[in-house]
Parts: sequence; C-alpha cells; structure tokens
Amino acid sequence: MNELSRREPSRREEMSLSGAALRGAPWKAAAITGGGVAAISYAIGVVLPGDASLGSAAGFGLSLFFLVSSIGAVRNAVAPDRVTDRARAWARENPWRFALWPAAATAALNYPLQLVTGAEGPFGAIWDSLWRALFVLVVVGVAVAATRKRGPR
Repeated sequence: MNELSRREPSRREEMSLSGAALRGAPWKAAAITGGGVAAISYAIGVVLPGDASLGSAAGFGLSLFFLVSSIGAVRNAVAPDRVTDRARAWARENPWRFALWPAAATAALNYPLQLVTGAEGPFGAIWDSLWRALFVLVVVGVAVAATRKRGPR
C-alpha cells in the first residue's frame, strides 16, 4: 500500500492528484466547445435585439471549456500511465474534491475577464465568477459521481 491510501491527502496533494487526473483531458475538444459556444452566444446577442456582451459570452465559453476538459479527463478509459490512472481513480472516489479545482480555475480566470470586459465593476465581476464556478462545481461533481457508480468506460 502506498502512503496516500493510508491517510487523507493534504490540499497540496489533492491539487497534484487533480492535475494528474487532468493530464489526459480532451483539451482540443474542450477548446473547440468553449470557443464555439462563446462565439455563437456572442453572435446571438448581436443578431437578436438586446445586450451583446462579450464578457458574458466569453465567461460562458470558459465555463464549458472546464466542464468538457474535467469530465472528459475522468471518463477517459485509456490512461497514458499508471500515475494518471491512479489519479483518475482518486477523482472518481472523491468527485467533489476533484470538482473544486476546475471550479477554482473557472473563478480565477473568469474574474479578470469579467473585470476587463464587463460593465458591472469589481463586485459584479466577483458575483459572475462565483456563480459560474458554482455551476462548474455542481456539474463536474455530479458527472464524476455518476462515473463512480459505473466505473471506467
């Protein structure tokens, strides 16, 4: 038995495990999905009467980028190595702890994006970043918890 299986991992070790689990994420598919949805969202805002917000569209695309990459990384059955396979097993066993890191990354990248492109000011940017992070946390947590029941595909 290794040392991590006998004790609870620290926050730093959890971050390393999450990063290792994300090693095999479908980054290209996530970028295409996030970028495409952001472009379509902005285009719809321009075509339809109303508010065409670049910050809102980009924030939506960023959230989808982290959703696709996180869920795809854990659901991917082919692990490039034993370490990544173990990290994915840890993510399946601890779906909410794993989901914290994509949610934190969403908030950390969305805040400056909203601050620069949005008109809400710093508190509006914080609010927008937090609700997007909560959305990513819940969706990734539920999706990874569902893979735990089924095991690797």
